[in-house]
Amino acid sequence: MRSTRDTQGSLFHQRSTLKVTDDFQKKYIAISDILDATPAILELVAADLAAVVASENKAAEREGRKGKYTAENAFRGVLLHFLEGESLRRTVVLIDISPFLQWFTRINHGPTMDFTTLDRFKNAIGPETWTEVNRLLGVYALAEGKITGEQLRVDTTAFETNIHYPTDSSLLFDTYRVLARIVDRIRQVDPELVGNRRLQLGKAKADHVWLARHASRKGTSSPSVQKRYSALISRVEAILAWCAEIAERLKAATNSKRSSVAASLVGSPLIRQMKEVRELGGRVVSQTRRRVLEGEQVPAAEKIYSIFEPHTELLKRGKAGKPIEFGHMVFLQQTAEKFITEFETFEKRPVEYNLIDPALERHKRLFDQLPSVLAADKASYESVEKLKELEKKIPLVAIAKLGSKTEDQKKRESSLPFKLGQAFRAGIEGSISFLKRALRMCRCFYKGWEHYRAAVGAIVVAHNLLILARGGGSLAH
Repeated sequence: MRSTRDTQGSLFHQRSTLKVTDDFQKKYIAISDILDATPAILELVAADLAAVVASENKAAEREGRKGKYTAENAFRGVLLHFLEGESLRRTVVLIDISPFLQWFTRINHGPTMDFTTLDRFKNAIGPETWTEVNRLLGVYALAEGKITGEQLRVDTTAFETNIHYPTDSSLLFDTYRVLARIVDRIRQVDPELVGNRRLQLGKAKADHVWLARHASRKGTSSPSVQKRYSALISRVEAILAWCAEIAERLKAATNSKRSSVAASLVGSPLIRQMKEVRELGGRVVSQTRRRVLEGEQVPAAEKIYSIFEPHTELLKRGKAGKPIEFGHMVFLQQTAEKFITEFETFEKRPVEYNLIDPALERHKRLFDQLPSVLAADKASYESVEKLKELEKKIPLVAIAKLGSKTEDQKKRESSLPFKLGQAFRAGIEGSISFLKRALRMCRCFYKGWEHYRAAVGAIVVAHNLLILARGGGSLAH
C-alpha cells in the first residue's frame, strides 16, 4: 500500500449553476470535512483494508497499470456506494464520469477502480469496524454540539436476506442443482473422481415444478404429492451420497500416482462448497421428510430457509401486507437530532423489552447521563413494575402498556407529556423508512452473516454522515 491517505491537494474548484447539483456538492463536501476532522476513522478502517489494498497495488504493478490506491480511496469509494444506495457497477461509473466524485474519493486524476476491486474493498471492512466507526462519529458529533442526549427513542426493524420464498421442494431442488453443478465441474478437472454415473437434473426440476404447481392446492397429505416428494428426496439423497463418495475418492487419490491431478482440487473453494452444501442439503432432506412424509410439526428454529444464506431467520411480525419476513432483526437507538447512536444486529430474534436496559447503558456511556425522555413502542413493555423502575431514573417514559389498563394507567397515557413522547417516538419510523428507501436497508444483497452485519453498520454510518452533513459545507475548497 502506497499510504493510508492521499496527500495531493484538492483540485476541485467548480461550482454548479444548478441548485440540485450545488446541494449535492455541499453534502459531499460536508461529509469530506467530517472525515478529515476524524482521522481516527481512517486509521481504524485502514487496518482492515491494508492487505487488500496492498494486493491490488501489487497486481496493478505486475500488469503495468498506472496509479495505485490508498486506504482513503478505498474507504471513500465504499462510503459513496452506501451513501448513494447504488450498485457497485453504478458507483464506479459515477466516480469515473464525475470530477467532483473523483475529488471526494481522493482519486483526482488517477485511475478509477473497477467494481470488482470496490467489492473487495467493501468486503474487507468488518462489522466490528463499522460499529467502531459509528462510535467515533458519535463522539465527534457530541464534541461539535451536533447531538444531545436529552431524548432517546428505540425501535427494531427487519432487514431481509436475499433469498426466494422457501418451500420444501425449492430447497430440495436448490440442493440438487448446486451439487450437480459442482459434480460437473469436478468431472471437467478429473473424470475418474466422478465416474460414469449420470446426473438427473431434468427429472429433479420436473419434480420441483410439479410440486410448486400442485402441492399447495392438493395438500401435502395427498398421495400424488407424497409420491413426488419421495422421488425428489430420493434424488437429493442420491447426489448427497455421490458427493460423499467423491470426497472419499479425492482423499484416496492424494496418496496415489494421480496425486498431482487431485492436488488441484484438495482444499479448493469448489470442494469446500461441496462440503458445505452437503451438510445443508442433509438438513433440508431431514426437515422435508419430517414435515411432509411423517407429518411432524418442525419448529421454526430447527428449519433452514436457504442453502445460500443459511443464517436466515423466519420473522413473524404481523405487519400488514407482509406477515412473514426472512432475515434478521436490527435494533436502533436514536437521539432527537435523528443521529443513530447505537445499533445491533441479532442472529436470533430478541425479546424487545430486554433491549431497553443495555440501550440506556450505552446512552449513558456516550452522553454521561440518562435521557430525560425514553420513547419506544408497545413491544418494549415488560411490566408495570419495570415501568415504575424506569420512571425513577427517567422523568418521561413514553412506553404504552400492553393489555387492559387501570384508570391511572389510562390517565398516564392520555396526558400531554406522554402523547408528545409518543409523537417523538414516531420519528424513528421515518428514519427507518429512509434507511430502507434511500439506503437500501430493505434487502441485503451481500452473502454471508458477517457481510450482512457489515452492511447494517455501513448503512447506519452512511445515514449518520448524511444527518451530520445537513446544511452542507463550504465550496471554497
